[in-house]
Order: sequence, then C-alpha cells, then structure tokens
Amino acid sequence: MKDAAPETQDAGLSKAEQRQSRFAFVRSLTLLGLVLLVWLVLSVMTESFMTSANLSNLARQASLWAIIAVGQTFVIITGGIDLSVGAIVGLSSTVVAVLLKAGLPIWLAVFITMGIGPVVGAFHAFGILRMGLPPFIMTLATMTGLRGIGLLLTDGQTIAGLPNAFTAFSRQSFLGIPSLAWMVVLVAVPAYVLLSHSRWGRHLFAVGSNSEAARLSGISISRTIYLAYILSASCAAFVGILTASRISIGVATTGEAWELQSIAAAVIGGASLFGAVGSVPGPLLGSLLLTTINNGANLLNVNPFWQRIITGALIIVIVWLDQLRRAKR
Repeated sequence: MKDAAPETQDAGLSKAEQRQSRFAFVRSLTLLGLVLLVWLVLSVMTESFMTSANLSNLARQASLWAIIAVGQTFVIITGGIDLSVGAIVGLSSTVVAVLLKAGLPIWLAVFITMGIGPVVGAFHAFGILRMGLPPFIMTLATMTGLRGIGLLLTDGQTIAGLPNAFTAFSRQSFLGIPSLAWMVVLVAVPAYVLLSHSRWGRHLFAVGSNSEAARLSGISISRTIYLAYILSASCAAFVGILTASRISIGVATTGEAWELQSIAAAVIGGASLFGAVGSVPGPLLGSLLLTTINNGANLLNVNPFWQRIITGALIIVIVWLDQLRRAKR
C-alpha cells in the first residue's frame, strides 16, 4: 500500500520528508492496533461496550469527527490550521434547518448549505494569501464570526420540526453499517485518491515542506492553499448537515470544540503541525480512538473532565515526539 506522500522529487519533497511520511503511515497502522487493544479492554471491563446499539452509536459519532478531521488534515499538511470547522458545523446545521422549515426540498436545502464550505474556505485562503494574515488568526476570527451569524439567524433559538425523511437518514443502516459511516467512505475514498495518487496531493505536501521551493518548481501556492481550505470547510459544512439529521434540530452552537477534536484526531493520526506529513487513514483512526475513549469513559462512569485531560495529554506527547524526530533529521 502506498504511503501518504508519494515518492516524487519534482514536487519538492526531500528524502527525509518522504521517510517522515512513511513513518506517519506506519504510525497509522500502530494506531489501528491501539484502537483494537482499547476495544478489547473495554469489552472485558464493561458488558455494554460490544453491544450493537453502543457500537452503532460509536460509529455515528466517530463518523462526524472523522470527516472533519480529514478536511483538517489537508490544511495541516500545508502547514496551516483551521479553527473554524466547529463553527461551520453549527452554521451549516442551522442553515439547512432554516431552509427545510421554509419548505425547500431536501436536496435543494442540502445543495445550498454545502455552498457554505467553498465560500468560507475561499475566504480563509484569501485572508491568508492576500491580506497576509496567519492561518491561526484568520480562522479564529471566522470561528467567532460564524457563530455570531448562526445565532443572529436563529435569534439563539433551536429549530425543530425537520422533515422525517431528513432526520431518518442518520438512523438508517446499509449492510448492517450506519449510514453516517458510509458517508465517511464517501469522503475518505476520493480524499485518499487526491492526497496519495494525484498531482494536487503532491503539491500539498510540497507546499507544506517548503513553499519557496515549491514555487520555484512551478507549483501554484495560491491554488494549493485555496484547495486545502475549501476542502476543510466543505467537509465541515457536510458534517453540519449530517449533524442536523442526527439530532433532528438545527442549533447554532452545535459543534463547539469540534475544531479541537479535528486537530487532535489529525495529529494523533500522524499529521505534523509543522506541515508536509499526513494521510487519510490517520485522522479516521484518530477520530475512532478519541470517540472510543469518550464512549468507554461514559460506560465506566469516569468523570468526563478526564476525557479532555487524556486528549490533551495525547496531543502533547505526540507533538513532542514529532519535534524530537525532526530534531534528529
């Protein structure tokens, strides 16, 4: 199986960076083993973990975080970050609910709401490239602004009474697998092809590795940055629609702190906050691990605050190990 960063020198990747990408892929395999080990431990410690109802609930929640984390990974590979994804989830869930309550067909409401992703993502790239704002500041500002827009749109109220055909989707299954999990496949497969088997994917790694070298090799930095942020915001908008279907309401505050979950899942999955390293399987497994920890803690009646402590500790350890590995190069 090919690793996240294809073997290519003309895209600006050095051999050291290619080795680092291979290490991220190996770490994804290690992460899979860790997930299975945690599952084994929880299945022994609690009888309810391996029940079909709990596994379905686990899959549904992990699916939402996984889709956002895949989009976040594209941005992180370029050396950026997107703090607005949680706010985009909230705004999208609100917009689709408003449109459905206004009587629009489901397909049209979903289509219009998905437009939020490219618009917000392009705005992020514009601010970073044309205004010279750091990605952290640009996306932090839109995170706050988008929350405000959602609250203004609904006057802080919850939008209920959505069509049954819309809300039933998240509860359905196909071949015994929840429909939300199939949505992960819908996103992950083309994302993997784009990142690992296309010229665009090589450009993303090249820009994250050394943007000046990438520019000198003929890569369009602007086009690559626009692509990364549009993909991230589009994934978040998609999750906002799926979340509205799952909880059967539109709430502007939906997705609070999910930006941190997406970053944590991407980093735990092998993406480097220094850029140029990442894969699609990594954030999927990272999301599954985080969801499993939260689910297991709830089943074991562990104080929920410990869940945040564990997540924070995982991020610190993994980023620290990444720094040590970079220092040894």
